[in-house]
Amino acid sequence: MTALDTAAAESRDILTRLGVPASVWSSDGFEARSPIDGSVAGRVAETPDLDAVADRAVAAFHPWKRLPAPRRGELVRLLGEELRASRDDLARLVTLEAGKIVSEGLGEVQEMIDICDFAVGLSRQIYGLTIASERPGHHMRETYQPLGPVLVISAFNFPVAVWAWNACLALVCGDPVIWKPSEKTPLTALATHAILDRALARFGDAPAGLSQLVIGGREAGEALAADPRIPLVSATGSTRMGRAVAQTVAARLGRSLLELGGNNAMVVTPSADLDMAVRAIAFSAVGTAGQRCTTLRRLLVHESIADGLIARLKAAYETLPVGDPRGDGILIGPLIDEASAHGFDTALAQAVEQGGRIVVGGDRVDRDGVYVRPAIVRMPSQTAVVEHETFAPILYVLTWSDFDEAVAMQNAVPQGLSSCVFTDSVREAEAFLSAWGSDCGIANVNIGPSGAEIGGAFGGEKDTGGGRESGSDAWKAYMRRQTQTVNFSRELPLAQGVKFDV
Repeated sequence: MTALDTAAAESRDILTRLGVPASVWSSDGFEARSPIDGSVAGRVAETPDLDAVADRAVAAFHPWKRLPAPRRGELVRLLGEELRASRDDLARLVTLEAGKIVSEGLGEVQEMIDICDFAVGLSRQIYGLTIASERPGHHMRETYQPLGPVLVISAFNFPVAVWAWNACLALVCGDPVIWKPSEKTPLTALATHAILDRALARFGDAPAGLSQLVIGGREAGEALAADPRIPLVSATGSTRMGRAVAQTVAARLGRSLLELGGNNAMVVTPSADLDMAVRAIAFSAVGTAGQRCTTLRRLLVHESIADGLIARLKAAYETLPVGDPRGDGILIGPLIDEASAHGFDTALAQAVEQGGRIVVGGDRVDRDGVYVRPAIVRMPSQTAVVEHETFAPILYVLTWSDFDEAVAMQNAVPQGLSSCVFTDSVREAEAFLSAWGSDCGIANVNIGPSGAEIGGAFGGEKDTGGGRESGSDAWKAYMRRQTQTVNFSRELPLAQGVKFDV
């Protein structure tokens, strides 16, 4: 066995253990590669009949929505059990296919387990409202009903967790699920579905077609997004992709739940605990090789502390171990492919053209796969390249003198996902969280912008798409809202005092 095919061989071993049948391989399907060393794990057969997929989902919806929500939650509970039993193997596969370091791969599967637990509890707490009626002898209430098949389009950087965020909520809400994963990460999707199949077998009476996996490219996602039988499309990816999905779904008056680009900033004030800030910056800016939607991309530092903080960051970056993410102590794995590395190189060149100075990093690492050294770039202002999200480990550093100026800089980009401030000032912290502070969907104090917990609703504003997934009341997106009025009197009064006697 050569070094080049090690990752591919390990992927196949894991898939076999997880129960993925050999029949998924095809001589002319989608090529599944490991970014660790560029090796080809195999070719995955494309889903041939998308119309049949939608038909099966619609057929599954009718019996599934009739089951009580706590019974539907039992399936998700069983899924959580199966994920616990397969956690190490699935996490290893995430590392092999997405290039995440071992602890991040484990963390992603743990996130799936956590959302299972959340959704099981939710299955006994799907609630509505009782509303006072103006008419005597009337009872008015608001309820949430199952919506219908949900299409989940996921991205390569969280190849399984994003599906779980959506699928677990959709299933307890009474909705079948169709999953179109990134064509860059089909293996983790196949493995996850094999794990779900074991839960379905234990559950016993789930309808066929309740959860389906679609292997395909952009055209498959576009076709399913245009299908009027699918009332909700939840799409995670680039802003460009999200705009296309939103227009397609809106044209048929469907719903879209979009989780798109982020250009996340940290504001560091003179009172900040810089020891904490350095640690938060390092993880947020270089974790997952900068390939998170919540990656820290802009560091906005008060001018009085900028030189010292940059010197500390430079020293930390120079010691960051880059390499095979399976290795002990490695913190930076590969970029997903050569196109990502090209974007990294191009953005750095543009930053220099726009007056930036590379403080550290920015070069390639000479080894199989696509590896780069995370870069810090000091910028004179928030130029065009800074306002653009490059999905790679580049941290732009800018300075400010007035706190209101820092907040304005934070908000002056098209994206609005995550944000944070490091300060020991209650006034600055509360101002950052106020209506005139951060305009992002996520705003943190003294923690970085990356690494959200599943208990809170996840999502952002502006070019981030406006969607919310995971915790809080994000479940309402997967249901239809209905206002109900019951007249238990023997009269028929009309609302607003209207008289219409016949």
